[in-house]
Amino acid sequence: MPVPSTRSFARYVALGDSSTEGLDDPDEAGGYRGWSQRLAERLHATTSPDLLYANLAVRGLTTAQVRAGQLDAALAMRPDLATVFCGTNDVTAFRFDAGRVAADIEYMQRALVSSGATVLSFTLPDLTPLMPLARLIAPRIAALNRALADASRATGAILVDFAARPVATDRRLWSEDRIHANSAGHARIADALAHALNLPGSDDAWCHSFSSPLPQSRLEGCHAEARWIRRHLLPWIVQGLTGQSSSQGRGPKRPELTAL
Repeated sequence: MPVPSTRSFARYVALGDSSTEGLDDPDEAGGYRGWSQRLAERLHATTSPDLLYANLAVRGLTTAQVRAGQLDAALAMRPDLATVFCGTNDVTAFRFDAGRVAADIEYMQRALVSSGATVLSFTLPDLTPLMPLARLIAPRIAALNRALADASRATGAILVDFAARPVATDRRLWSEDRIHANSAGHARIADALAHALNLPGSDDAWCHSFSSPLPQSRLEGCHAEARWIRRHLLPWIVQGLTGQSSSQGRGPKRPELTAL
């Protein structure tokens, strides 16, 4: 349920994985901007000019790792706004424990809500329209989204349901790896969260489909599939078989509350 538009926030903390970190939405300094920073910028420009913002996200983490490594640090910052988005690395792992993911999500949401924070999460769309092989993990994504819905109802967190919107799997919103949003996708996510918070100037345009379809010939589609398999699928398989993680050697993007 949207919060009043007059509500301002003092401390916003973002918890999560690579999506929250901002991949693949490059900034002008060699890093990533991402929907979380875009949302913080919207807050700063509208209702919260004195906002402090921290982003604890680290790419490659599972939901359990986000809980273990980020929740205590987030609570110590006493946020009055928090976003929790993770689970992509759970559904793409070789093993998936839906019950544990559900419990970890609810635990994080409940802890943050109990501390006084407004908490936002959002669902992950079925990626099958973007990559046919994703039908193999579609049941996992559905289980993740059910967990998010159940947890949000139980804790009072705000849930934005991207999975219910056809535009969520439009290729124009996704990067080449088909796992991360591109800059346009990150902007849509920030718009959706701003709308959920009822920020001035926000509306439901984020959930509208593009006015024109994106044509792709069968030959173009085949070339795109071959390129994706070579550049992204095969390296991911090798990474899984060798036990490597993209989180190794990385720390939080923005570990302290600082002004924008």
